[in-house]
Amino acid sequence: MSSSASIVGTGESPYTRYPVPGTSTSSIIADAVARALANANLSIHDVDGFGVSSFTLGPDHAIDLAWRLGMRLTWLMQDTNGGASAGGMLQHAVRAIEAGDASVIVLAAGDVMDRDAFTHLVAHYNSATEDHLAPLPMSGPNALFAMQTTRQMQALGLERSDYGQVVTSQRRWASTNPGAVYRNILTLDDYLAAPMVASPLGRYDCVPPVTGADAVIVTADERGTSGPRARILAVTASYNSDDQRGDGLVTGLADVSPRAWELASVEPEDVDVVSVYDDYPSMVVAQLADMGFVNPGRDMSSFIAEKIATHALPVNTSGGQLSAGQAGSAGGMHGLVEVARQLHGQAVGRQVDARIGVVSGYGMVLYRHGSCANVAVLEAV
Repeated sequence: MSSSASIVGTGESPYTRYPVPGTSTSSIIADAVARALANANLSIHDVDGFGVSSFTLGPDHAIDLAWRLGMRLTWLMQDTNGGASAGGMLQHAVRAIEAGDASVIVLAAGDVMDRDAFTHLVAHYNSATEDHLAPLPMSGPNALFAMQTTRQMQALGLERSDYGQVVTSQRRWASTNPGAVYRNILTLDDYLAAPMVASPLGRYDCVPPVTGADAVIVTADERGTSGPRARILAVTASYNSDDQRGDGLVTGLADVSPRAWELASVEPEDVDVVSVYDDYPSMVVAQLADMGFVNPGRDMSSFIAEKIATHALPVNTSGGQLSAGQAGSAGGMHGLVEVARQLHGQAVGRQVDARIGVVSGYGMVLYRHGSCANVAVLEAV
């Protein structure tokens, strides 16, 4: 059962490690929106719905940005759920279109993530961070996911070299993506020799912060466009799945993925391209397993070697955040843009033969691990 909505345009404001002085969050999101509208052959005057996610947009809000962009709207939302924000906004946008609240919706996310912004974000992410994590001698969630990675290694019999194959595979994809910040080929020896950040996590296991923004255009199918479409077959979401009592080895995707496959009338074996939220390689492994890409009982190390490292299963074909960079709250939207581009046939330099694409979102660290997760299934039409 598919929805009556499709993604018809994508845009990305170029990612950069060091933004030009004076760069604002509003300006990069506006740039991504303009690129997405141009890609869809639409104008700002066609837009009647707008959703935005950002950590650094303040003191402005969604309505302030909509006004600055010249939008007149009948639907508006602002999502604060980081890596899960793209899927969350997409789910709401589909419902809004089905309800007749809007017919052309722009979803955008982005952040200026310079040193000062990143330092402030990791210290004041939420009250759990301020009260219990920030006082510890560590930076951000690295130590939390180092412990999660250690548990996963023990549970699945993985070695650092297995995670290295995930990272280096994504870097090979990034080498063909002109939008990726880190494009130089990374060897397994390079990966293993990198300095430790929080054992067993090395430098290349931790997502690099960058500045940038992403946007997609979602329209009602009956509106019609002349360009390619990625029909939204299903979007399902999970919030607070483990009440922050879990060990991080299983995400909320385990609960909601079966429903997504049922709604979309496809199976993991039908998928041609997938983007998973990759703040750490262990989370790539966890989400692929939770969505059913790894058959129960199969050795995870062999799955990584046979499917991910060989590109037999195209995973994070943009290079993912580990190589393209994490533009704050745009991290989740980056994967949605990439899969839509693949289904549109517009992933220049890295195009795969794709009819069915899947995007997972994951994020919002509280006392432990990500409390928000979602999955979207798309089809090229």
